[in-house]
Amino acid sequence: MNEAALGFRADWPAPPWVRTLSTTRAGGVSRNGWATLNLGSRCGDDPSHVAENRRRVCAALGVVPWWLHQVHGIAVAEAGEGGAEVEADASVTRVAGLASVVLTADCMPLLFCHRTEHVVAAAHAGWRGMAAGVIEATVQAMRVDPAGILAWLGPTIGPTAFEVGGEVRAAFLATDPGAAQAFCAGAPGKWWADLYGLARLRLAHAGVTQVYGGGFCTMGDPARFFSHRRDRGVTGRMGNFIWMVQD
Repeated sequence: MNEAALGFRADWPAPPWVRTLSTTRAGGVSRNGWATLNLGSRCGDDPSHVAENRRRVCAALGVVPWWLHQVHGIAVAEAGEGGAEVEADASVTRVAGLASVVLTADCMPLLFCHRTEHVVAAAHAGWRGMAAGVIEATVQAMRVDPAGILAWLGPTIGPTAFEVGGEVRAAFLATDPGAAQAFCAGAPGKWWADLYGLARLRLAHAGVTQVYGGGFCTMGDPARFFSHRRDRGVTGRMGNFIWMVQD
């Protein structure tokens, strides 16, 4: 199976040694709510189906994946070799052929590279992780000048679909009053949150100004994307991969 049948690449001016893929829900063997290309091993799907889906993707890409046990935190793993999953919500790699991967189904995936340095990263940023600082932690772990970093914002729940309580807005405003611009009032006590807007603010504070992507809505596009909120928890996970090749 070829790469194009499994997902799409980030649309950004990355250097020629950087490769990416964000999978959709097509091209796998899973069934029911996980149909068909579920890559998540902790969402209730048949483990043999998940294993086959992962095998298909990695074979098409020709990479060794660095799978994470994501917990909505800010830990960043330094990827040195493939193997057992580590508990983290982001990873950084400087090794060609080793892919940093995050799994999502409404939370935001962010992919990072540098214009001249051979380093890439992927971060899983739901509202909890983003408010806690996972974006800033990932930028810091790359150990390069943030002015040269490119960031791509992948498929997440859109600003007209993500209704949250006041505690979510308060968590962001506690550290950045300017985050108020990313929330619109909804029903009493509720707010519509723009994760893309929040991510751009966080990236700017971290010194990253070359930001691409956005404009997706996982909840509103059931043909392409899994959505935890839309499908009430019985759903799969998309994979967001970034890796380097020998230049």
